[in-house]
Amino acid sequence: MVSQVDFIRALQMAIKTGNVVLGSKRTKKLVLHGKAKLVVLAANAPPEVKRDIEYYAKLSGIPVYRFNGTNMELGTLAGKPFSVAALAIIDPGQSNILELVEEG
Repeated sequence: MVSQVDFIRALQMAIKTGNVVLGSKRTKKLVLHGKAKLVVLAANAPPEVKRDIEYYAKLSGIPVYRFNGTNMELGTLAGKPFSVAALAIIDPGQSNILELVEEG
């Protein structure tokens, strides 16, 4: 199991050095086109968002990480003053987030 602290550190590094897209609509589109390497869903993401993204991610073979915090906490982690129910990592940059999620 990935520790929350390690995941948060890796996510912040990915946001700083890689290519991360915020928002459930944009995340769903990237997953549909198979362009995301990892999807992160907030614990309180709307059920239809979770269902759609998880379904498309499964079809595309994209891992989904269920973040243990709320959408407001995920938004704060991403350095944004708004809630983020889902985000897609296109390029992890200098982060080891993909390895962390594979281990967990």
